[in-house]
Amino acid sequence: MLLLPSLLLLLPFCSAVEVKRPRGVSLSNHHFYDESKPFTCLDGSATIPFDQVNDDYCDCKDGSDEPGTAACPNGNFHCTNTGYKPLYIPSSRVNDGICDCCDGTDEYNSGIVCENTCKEKGRKERETLQQMAEVTREGFRLKKILIEDWKTAREEKQKKLIELQEGKKSLEDQVEMLRTAKEEAEKPEKEAKEQHRKLWEEQQAASKAQQEKELVASTFQELDDDMDGMVSVAELQTHPELDTDGDGALSEGEAQALLGGDSQTDANAFYDRVWAAIRDKYRSEVLPTDQPAPTTDLTEPKEEQPPPVPSPPSEEDEEEEEAEEEEEEEEEEEEPEAQGEQPKEALPPLVPSPPASPTEEDKMPPYDEQTQAFIDAAQEARNKFEEAERSLKDMEESIRNLEQEISFDFGPSGEFAYLYSQCYELTTNEYIYRLCPFKLVSQKPKHGGSPTNLGTWGAWAGPDHDKFSAMKYEQGTGCWQGPNRSTTVRLLCGKETVVTSTTEPSRCEYLMELMTPAACPEPPPEPPTDGQHDEL
Repeated sequence: MLLLPSLLLLLPFCSAVEVKRPRGVSLSNHHFYDESKPFTCLDGSATIPFDQVNDDYCDCKDGSDEPGTAACPNGNFHCTNTGYKPLYIPSSRVNDGICDCCDGTDEYNSGIVCENTCKEKGRKERETLQQMAEVTREGFRLKKILIEDWKTAREEKQKKLIELQEGKKSLEDQVEMLRTAKEEAEKPEKEAKEQHRKLWEEQQAASKAQQEKELVASTFQELDDDMDGMVSVAELQTHPELDTDGDGALSEGEAQALLGGDSQTDANAFYDRVWAAIRDKYRSEVLPTDQPAPTTDLTEPKEEQPPPVPSPPSEEDEEEEEAEEEEEEEEEEEEPEAQGEQPKEALPPLVPSPPASPTEEDKMPPYDEQTQAFIDAAQEARNKFEEAERSLKDMEESIRNLEQEISFDFGPSGEFAYLYSQCYELTTNEYIYRLCPFKLVSQKPKHGGSPTNLGTWGAWAGPDHDKFSAMKYEQGTGCWQGPNRSTTVRLLCGKETVVTSTTEPSRCEYLMELMTPAACPEPPPEPPTDGQHDEL
């Protein structure tokens, strides 16, 4: 960029003095071509009489004796191009019928008349250079503003950082104080809740024990057919579901074994020795009523017995069912217990099954007033602690962000800092490219779809002499059977900040150009106006 203003200085004032030299020789090399002396090839390979220069015969190996003809395949013809930029062309293009030099000097003997367009090209070149110089001057002016803005913002952020760091210590002390208060409030809460639960569990256990006793008493009464206060082997045999060897019938020996080897047992021994062995198998002879007594629930069906519960059978139905069961017993001996060899209908299990949803009795009762007061106090302490802890975490996050931003390398004078919180987009025919400087680059289909990560911030990637002229974004989304995507962002001088182009020179490697005032170099002094310059 520094060359442009320099060229701008030179273009309008190129010397009009013509130094005599052979055709095709540049002004800088004219001293090698002295017509008063023999000519020595520029590579030193030979010395020839000067009249052999440009004689359309190649005498020098480097072709330097034929700068104005096409005799040497490796020669070069110099276009003076007065008013524009001088140019070297291969000597093979001399007199080839094509105007290569804007002054037409390369076609001096081809019969082609070339229009001299050097002045017009020079005028357009000067306009372009003037525009670029103006962009550079304006961009650099904006760059100085950006630098000053960052200085001010950095000072403010440093002050804010100090305030947050000081406030953090105070907030940490507050969090610890509230943590202690919370723990102190939770101690009586925990004790009161445990005491409440313990009392409720004891009540539940006592209630269940009472229900169990009532269930045992009811079962004993059912088995005691002769109501003599004893359950005998014969009475126990009326319940074949208590079969222990799987043959579908309760033999005398099996019944006696259930009675602990005795022929009969009283209520106390029944509870102590017999009940545990028959509890899960025993089926009550009494069907449940629609609304069982709340204290016993003896006839409710067990969870294992599928609904519906059969309605009470009549005597005739019982006789028919008993006959059917006997036939089924003979035909399906492999399922004796399921089909039943018992003379009576298989009735629902005696032990009630718990309902699908907890009943009122299963629910813990509300806390008493004092326990609830402990709970409310502890919850209030927790809320205060959690709110303070969230505030501390937010403050720590703000401190980390400020420390990172303040210490970030935003260029020699911080001129690129304004890009830190911005994002810029470029829309093409297929994609929307999004650049968030110092964060990431992404690509999203124009007509819908999820974005693809083209790389996250890596480092400044310009050459050693111009480190801040490019950015590197790495470790983007992996390509199919290829490397992770990456993007190089070239920074160009401009009055506005805008992404101007995005290409993919290599597979999964993207090149993006970002125009920004921060990339504008300091321009040289403006050229003097007409009448104020010295003649070159």
